[in-house]
Order: sequence, then structure tokens, then C-alpha cells
Amino acid sequence: MVPDAAGLSDDQMGKVAAELGASETAFLFDAGDGADERVRYFTPETEVDLCGHATIASYAALYADGTIEPGERTLRTNVGDLSIRIDDDGTVWMRQNPPTVEPVPEADLGADRLGDALGIDPAALRDVGADLPVAVASTGLPWLVVPVNFLERLGEAEPDAAAIEAISNAHEVAGIYAFTFDALEAESTLHGRAFAPAVGVAEDPVTGTASGAVGAYLRAVDAFGGDPPAERRFEQGHFVDRPGHVEVRVDGDAVRVGGRAVVSTEGELTLPAERGGDDIIEA
Repeated sequence: MVPDAAGLSDDQMGKVAAELGASETAFLFDAGDGADERVRYFTPETEVDLCGHATIASYAALYADGTIEPGERTLRTNVGDLSIRIDDDGTVWMRQNPPTVEPVPEADLGADRLGDALGIDPAALRDVGADLPVAVASTGLPWLVVPVNFLERLGEAEPDAAAIEAISNAHEVAGIYAFTFDALEAESTLHGRAFAPAVGVAEDPVTGTASGAVGAYLRAVDAFGGDPPAERRFEQGHFVDRPGHVEVRVDGDAVRVGGRAVVSTEGELTLPAERGGDDIIEA
């Protein structure tokens, strides 16, 4: 997170994000009237309109250094103004946009093609496909949601980046979020993996936008038989050695994702003099 990005050009933000190499880097600005902060998100390759985990981490960092106090804030993003709440214990909650969930007909995207793209036996997708359809779900950033039968199959995934990118572009989504209810931890609702090479992220360790979208998806497909839990806990990142958890609350059109974060690294960025070319930004 770059807490004061005033004056940075799009090109400079892109180069900073590429140099830092995080899945997404959040750049914060003064929002002006009507919001407390303005944010823009860049992967190492491109700008994306929304990022949940970078938002949670940014506000956790601002809270940790005393810049902000617990309470409500308004964040201006490329998809509109979103409500942020910081609890007294440092937990950050982000309300996302009203959800949309659109099932994808098997004739348009079957288990064989998805299995080949994800490097998962297609049978692991067919086992659950009758009850849990593949769908495009969004709470501000669309994801292709793909259910998998067992954690072992999900863990064995060997994704084909080019094939996933082609599917992502065809269905106008950021990437594929594959999940299973066969989670590692008893407290978790599901285990997810997010692949988004179309926006420059081979595998995202924790994905707030996808978590919110999947929370809405589970309600839309009645995954809990009419008795959904008030709060769900999604685990992610274990297969890339960066485990994390996202708390998800869905109440009608109100979708919130939340969590806590720790500050692991702090530093200063120095911009080189504008000379053109591919100058590297020193960190």
C-alpha cells in the first residue's frame, strides 16, 4: 500500500506495482468531497477496479500506525463509493457492491475444458456440478466460480495460464475462483484458490473481491439448503505458502468481507527523475 500517492502518474503507479510484485498494490489519495479516501489498484501488469484484500490491508496499516481511528469511513473506488468499518480490535470490514450471479450453461463451458485449464480431473468438477453450477459472480469485480469436489483435487491443480486467460477474457472476468467445501480447518466454510493471469496474477493468495462474490453465489444457488450461516469463513493461500482467511457476511444485497492484517514491511519509495524509458523505482 502506498499511503500518499498524490502526484503519481498512471505509468509511475504501474511501475511501482511491477517493482513491488504484490498481487495488487493499493495507491491512496485524498478523495475530496463525499469520501475519506480514494484508492486505485494495480497488479504488476495492469489496473483493476477493485481489490478486497488490498483494501483490508491498507486500512489495517492505517489503523496500526494511528492514522485512523475505529469507526466508519467511505472509500472511493473505480466502481463507486464503498463503506469501510474498522472495529476496536482492528478488524476491517468492507461492504461491496450489490451482487450479481449468472450461471454459465455447461454447453458454453463444460467440465472438460475447465478441467484442462485448471489441471484438475474433470470428474472432480462433474461430481458437484449438478448441485453447484459454474457461474459468473460479482460484487464489483466479476469472477468465474468453479466448485470442486475434494480438497485433494483442488490442491493438485496445475493451471494452464493461457487457457485460464482465454476463458477469463471470453467470460469477461478477472479470473477463476475454484473452491471446495472440503476445507483444511473445521472453522472454515470452504477452501478457495484464485487464478487470474488475465490481470497479471498467476495465483492470488487471498482474494476479497472473489470471496464476496462467492458468498453471494452460495446464497443464490441455495448451497446451504435454505439455512445459510450468518457469517462464513473462507480459507485460501495455503498451496502458495501464504495462508489467509476472509470473513464473509451476506444479508440480502449487503455483502461484506472482513479480516485482520499485520504490517510486515515498511519503507520509502524514491522516484527517479523523469527521463523516459524503463527507469526502475528504488525501494
